[in-house]
Amino acid sequence: MTDIILQVQNVSIIYRSPRGDVRATNNVSLTLRKGETIALIGESGSGKTTLSLSFIRMLPNSARVTQGTILYTRDGVTRNVLELSDDEIRRFRWSDCAMVFQGAQNAFNPVLKIRNQFADTAAAHGYRDKAWVKKRTLDLFKLVRLDPQRVFDAYPHELSGGMRQRTLLALGVMLDPQVVILDEPTTALDILTQRAIIDVLKAMQQALHFSIIFISHDLALAAEMADRVATMYAGEIVEEGPVDEMFYRPLHPYTLGLIRSIPKLNHEQDHLVSIPGEPPNLITPPSGCKFHPRCQFATEKCRVDPPTLVEYEPGHLAACWHTDKVIEARPAAVVQG
Repeated sequence: MTDIILQVQNVSIIYRSPRGDVRATNNVSLTLRKGETIALIGESGSGKTTLSLSFIRMLPNSARVTQGTILYTRDGVTRNVLELSDDEIRRFRWSDCAMVFQGAQNAFNPVLKIRNQFADTAAAHGYRDKAWVKKRTLDLFKLVRLDPQRVFDAYPHELSGGMRQRTLLALGVMLDPQVVILDEPTTALDILTQRAIIDVLKAMQQALHFSIIFISHDLALAAEMADRVATMYAGEIVEEGPVDEMFYRPLHPYTLGLIRSIPKLNHEQDHLVSIPGEPPNLITPPSGCKFHPRCQFATEKCRVDPPTLVEYEPGHLAACWHTDKVIEARPAAVVQG
């Protein structure tokens, strides 16, 4: 257990709204280890980004963490992120935990050269040695496979979408964080550029030894990037396990439905199988299992009793009363090859 760097325990988050409190996450627990990549998958509104924003205390003003702890460990010292002072959380961001948001085109100031934006970021965290900042920036540009001097002296609009995304990745790891949160890092990029970004991420992680929390709707990217996968639905983790277990032997009907909705290239498929219905209203969520209104296996027990995460295989947990039925339905869901 000494390799655990981030331990999330029973975190619940609400958003205040005129119609009532939106229960964005509910009793979420998660563990991240050194050098590990964990992917959070699920539909929009499932709580993936909200949960990740809580790790760096950047939730909007309408949000409130109602319970739980977020324990971060570095050099043998463990702190609760939710209890850090304003100065401590400012130092924590970027130096310990960095978040790279989707949409690199909106992440940079369009009227400043890239070199100024890297210098400003470093200065804001106490790094004012211009020679060090330049060397660090150029070294990172090499690592992300960019022409260092060209990008260093460029304005954001002079870079392509893929170049901007790689520049943003370099900026995210500038101060050597232990944890990097990636929120849909390949959004709006073509498939070849996505491939390049994934290759760059793997090279960066190998060279700099950081851990990754990877938020994605793209199951193929999650399957390639992650060591472990956590499926989120309606603000809860409903299944978690090693990547091969999750995609080849899912235990929760929601994970099963997500996998069924992916086109498969190795055999004929007349049409995709979508998950019926839509995510629930989190102001007044369903009783029992929140997925039961959309679940083909739901029974009266599902409508009344909320299931808890149970470990069925080593490291493979699911919150479902009918994992036996999911196991029977697996052949239609498994992605071969």
